[in-house]
Amino acid sequence: MARAAVGFSVRELAQRSGVADSTILRFETGKGDILTANLGKLQATLEAAGVVFVSADDVAGAGVRLKR
Repeated sequence: MARAAVGFSVRELAQRSGVADSTILRFETGKGDILTANLGKLQATLEAAGVVFVSADDVAGAGVRLKR
């Protein structure tokens, strides 16, 4: 959802983050785990593009939104 919110293709996110596009695809499709370091790179890249990651609470699950 975060990648779609900022309009990044898998290839663009890979180029911006330095994480292989195959790693991103495996993670997004649930076909493999991702290293913590790579997850951090993806999160930092998406946050720099305006994504805010929202933690789950008693009312709703985790999610993403865009900065105003």
